[in-house]
Amino acid sequence: MNTLSPPAPGCELSVKLFPVTCEYIKGEKQFYYRAQQFYEEVEASEEGMMGDFLEISHVDLEGSRQFLKRFVGPGKAGTHCALDCGSGIGRVTKGVLLPVFEKMEMADMMEHFLLHAHEEYLGDDADRIETYYCYNLQEFTPPKNKYDVIWMQWVACHLTDKDLMNFLFRCKKSLRPNGVIIMKDNMARQGCKLDSIDSTISRHLDIMKCIIAKAGLEVLEVELQEGFPEIIMPVWMIAMK
Repeated sequence: MNTLSPPAPGCELSVKLFPVTCEYIKGEKQFYYRAQQFYEEVEASEEGMMGDFLEISHVDLEGSRQFLKRFVGPGKAGTHCALDCGSGIGRVTKGVLLPVFEKMEMADMMEHFLLHAHEEYLGDDADRIETYYCYNLQEFTPPKNKYDVIWMQWVACHLTDKDLMNFLFRCKKSLRPNGVIIMKDNMARQGCKLDSIDSTISRHLDIMKCIIAKAGLEVLEVELQEGFPEIIMPVWMIAMK
């Protein structure tokens, strides 16, 4: 790990980086257990993936497609293979990644999501999914030097600070030359915010940048997803390498 790289702006304020989420979640085992229990009850459908906000799915996918375009192409990331982390049934795989990449891999902790993706949701495109990984990301090590893009949407919030940092570090080793990691997630307007229902921790963008820097990654670009209702927490896209 590159421990000599300079901290991201604001990192000097986050001396207690790793304890910060522990203060909110009150125990890692319960934090992860609650998420597992929550998703066991979630239907394997687009409605299940989007909760009460199915109407924003199109806007979300279009924003992701436009952001991805900036990092793929000649002199940038290739289009051979991508990994969708926290893929669910493959909503992002189908709507954003499969139109760009020759083949895909998907990782999610819920087997019924991956089965639905393969058997129904992805249709004929399921043949282009090389591997389905049924893992919790804190326990998952992606293959080395394999992916042009690793996409993480609404899943970083399910990891503690330390587990997220370590997972990003492992992802860095999984990138091909010019490869990028793209994270898209809810970001708290200040500090950290716990949702005890689905067991997620939303961090302020500056806190997320600190974790990314500690994983030895460089932020390439950040962008706020536009077009979401005001009631929704801000959703930011971060590209890093």
